[in-house]
Amino acid sequence: MQDLNVTLVQTPLFWEDKTANLAMLEEKLFNYEAPTDLIVLPEMFNTAFSMQAEKLAEPINLHTFKWMRQLAAQKQAVVTGSYIVKEKAKFFNRLIWMQPDGKYYTYDKRHLFRMMDEHYHFDMGQSALVVELKGWKIKPLVCYDLRFPVWSRNAASNNELSYDLLLYVANWPAARVNAWDALLKARAIENLSYSVGVNRVGSDGNDVVFNGHSGAYNFKGEMLYNAGEVEAIHTISLSWDALKSGREKFPAHLDADDFTIS
Repeated sequence: MQDLNVTLVQTPLFWEDKTANLAMLEEKLFNYEAPTDLIVLPEMFNTAFSMQAEKLAEPINLHTFKWMRQLAAQKQAVVTGSYIVKEKAKFFNRLIWMQPDGKYYTYDKRHLFRMMDEHYHFDMGQSALVVELKGWKIKPLVCYDLRFPVWSRNAASNNELSYDLLLYVANWPAARVNAWDALLKARAIENLSYSVGVNRVGSDGNDVVFNGHSGAYNFKGEMLYNAGEVEAIHTISLSWDALKSGREKFPAHLDADDFTIS
């Protein structure tokens, strides 16, 4: 098993302006040369966190989707992040996992942020997603999902954990950044996995301020990286050997409560 290079893109976003956001992200990443396996963009990276679902949504195979496919091919890395997708008469805050070969997977945000009426404008996701990259199993989730440990749970089957990296893309406000820091750390500890979160900076059209703190934690809850409150693109290498050794020395998952959720 090889180590995994993950690129965290912490950036301000233009309010409800797809063209500006995609151009900005493309320019930033075009000149970024660090070797990487996975590029992680924030939640609703092409519009910022807007409830204008009907106005801003795209069918799955239109402009933003094609942009992600082109970027993944150019960088020869997986590109992931969420944006507003329309499917039939429904709207989803949908994470796209785009591989360099054009194959993709999707995850629809399960926990909709009622304090901003997200549950009135979007449909709730019904299933989790675990994807594989370089032999690593990765569970991508979206923002408010971070607050719900059961949905993030690293369930074991035949003594094998279901994932190695828990990944969150977010628009998490500065007013609650202490919860962001604490929960990213907690999810890593309780799930014996790496935990990586990518948040944005700047302010949006509702005058909500975001201060980043995109970061990575190991299975002990030790901070491996924190972007602070400034615009940043950073690649971190996650060690497979360290994770494997840590799980062997401290196999707490073997004593976990046995239950399932639907």
